[in-house]
Amino acid sequence: MTMIPYYDELLEEEQQEVSRVIRLLLRQTFILEHKYERRTGRLQHNRDFSVCSRHLEFIREYFAVSRISLRENNQMGLIYIENDGLTGDKLPQLATLYLLALKLIYDEQMESISASVNVYATIGQIHEKLGNCRLFKRQPSPTDIRRTVTLLKKYQLIEPLDMMEDLSAESRLMVYPSINAVLLGNDIRQLLAAFEEGEENDDTDEDD
Repeated sequence: MTMIPYYDELLEEEQQEVSRVIRLLLRQTFILEHKYERRTGRLQHNRDFSVCSRHLEFIREYFAVSRISLRENNQMGLIYIENDGLTGDKLPQLATLYLLALKLIYDEQMESISASVNVYATIGQIHEKLGNCRLFKRQPSPTDIRRTVTLLKKYQLIEPLDMMEDLSAESRLMVYPSINAVLLGNDIRQLLAAFEEGEENDDTDEDD
């Protein structure tokens, strides 16, 4: 027994499910309504989303104790905790750059296709976008690329469609709508300004 009546009244199996989705949210920030399943090659309903949605108010109150906000976006099919660190210190620079490029690609594709169509990008397209924005100084190593893709997958932002061991410029990624909850318009402008300022400082240092 705990000091939480709602939780105590649940069946043991339900308690385990609630505990699991709480741990998931803490670990990966987002729970998606639909996730890509490699076996079928298509998006499938995510059972964890149903569990979270069914016990949403309890889970919201649970996180509120720690002053963490739980958000639900039915239009995008997301339940997530607001975490200031996701685009800050928690992500290394390359992951932040990838995130920025993926958001730009996502917005471009959504403007030209139906909202019901999935968004895809390749590693090459990400690098090209960063190069066009003058944010790419050098080609990252395969290890850094793999580490970055793995990190963004962990946070439910992308789903690699090809084998992680064989990542190349042609490797495809599905971009999840959770990208919208991470980067908004102001966030993009601030990131671009920060990277541009960093570029200028680097140029100044080189001149010195």
